[in-house]
Amino acid sequence: MPSRGAIQRCPWAGEDPLYVAYHDEEWGVPLREDRALFELLVLEGFQAGLSWITILRKRAAFRRAFDGFDPERMARFGPARVQRLLADAAIVRNRAKIEAGIANARAFLRLRDDGEPLSKLAWSFVGGSTIVHRFRAIAEVPAETEESRALSKALRARGFAFVGPTCCYAFMQSAGMVNDHLVGCPRYRALARDHQRG
Repeated sequence: MPSRGAIQRCPWAGEDPLYVAYHDEEWGVPLREDRALFELLVLEGFQAGLSWITILRKRAAFRRAFDGFDPERMARFGPARVQRLLADAAIVRNRAKIEAGIANARAFLRLRDDGEPLSKLAWSFVGGSTIVHRFRAIAEVPAETEESRALSKALRARGFAFVGPTCCYAFMQSAGMVNDHLVGCPRYRALARDHQRG
């Protein structure tokens, strides 16, 4: 039984200080800056088959290894750089995911050059504003939705990789395209208020 006055966060945050901080400060906050969305999309791809806390613990190392997720620089990574990344124990050493990150940088630049930035594309699948759900238990939260399936299809058509519907839904949750904090969580109320003001 939680102690009286204890904050009732979404249970997935647990007690790990890093995860709690991510839950309280980042998860579900609307993110519209293209570079930040690109980083998040690449990291969500690396997360496939792993836990998000694993990626969070390695995020600083990923930023160092991928030149701050600068798409211009990443797009120029060649075979020698891939080998260096595969030898870097501080990140997830998976060739398919590393090569997908590089392919995604190139796809990101093509989008931008075509006048369709990632932010505009991604947010179009939620009508440009956060979808506010009213889930009361973790079991109610879906792994994917019609919107995430449509986003996945659109990204794949534009050359992105490791962007399946489940990965895309996690991306949408993290980037605040949906508010999937449980209704009893203080962050649900705070973000819902922000959404109403916006």
